[in-house]
Amino acid sequence: MTTNGHVGAPETGVYETMLGPAHSSPFVRPGAGLVDALADVSAATACAKLHQMGITRTFIDGPVPLHREPGVRITGGAVTLQFLPQREDVFSGTGQEDAERKTALWAVLESIRPGDVLVVSAQASHFTGCLGDMLVRYFKLRGGAGIVVDGRVRDAERVRALGVPIWCTGVTPHYASQAELFPSAFNVPVGVGGTLVTPGDLIVADEDGAVVVPQRSALAVAEDALLHQDREEFARRRLDEGGRLSDYYPLTGAGLAEYLAAREND
Repeated sequence: MTTNGHVGAPETGVYETMLGPAHSSPFVRPGAGLVDALADVSAATACAKLHQMGITRTFIDGPVPLHREPGVRITGGAVTLQFLPQREDVFSGTGQEDAERKTALWAVLESIRPGDVLVVSAQASHFTGCLGDMLVRYFKLRGGAGIVVDGRVRDAERVRALGVPIWCTGVTPHYASQAELFPSAFNVPVGVGGTLVTPGDLIVADEDGAVVVPQRSALAVAEDALLHQDREEFARRRLDEGGRLSDYYPLTGAGLAEYLAAREND
């Protein structure tokens, strides 16, 4: 049989009958209080605090802000989307873009709730445009907080104009299934930029990049991180006033005693 130019390839539509879209059982989104607790924590501080807790693989390597405005950041609970390699007997042919509406790509967008962060595993592909104008627009209308993609997006000008914070590895003119990947599953554990993200994890992303914070560790990270950032702000002020680096960074010994005394007097 010859179909869509491939010998032995099945008719368009075999994807949804053979594979999915697959998704996990329901997961617990982080509460607003937990998200708020991390809202002022930087990606660098969250990453450092998790490292001290023995959780060392939290940095999502590769994605950088598509919007380069100073101060870009997001904090929110993760929902996930997984892309896998295409195979001609499973998903191929001229009807791919239309068939995408039956895949995990449409399904995950229709599951978005206010405050969600969409995390997309795209295997660092330079060719797959995981999301474009229409999909990001719908994500925004659903109340999504931001998107992290270890791959590319398209319609860059229109997507930037929407104002949705996006971390990605670049742009491409391709639609999602035009190249070598297709959207296979949503709200399942995914490997993104060298780290594991599970649905319900928290994502903290800013100009330094994106970090995943396990939900069960988030409160401890938030409490310790805010104290850490307060200490660094004190040290920063002292350095600006002419203090010696070795006296105030890292903040130990006499410098720490000075900080504690200053806190007591506030």
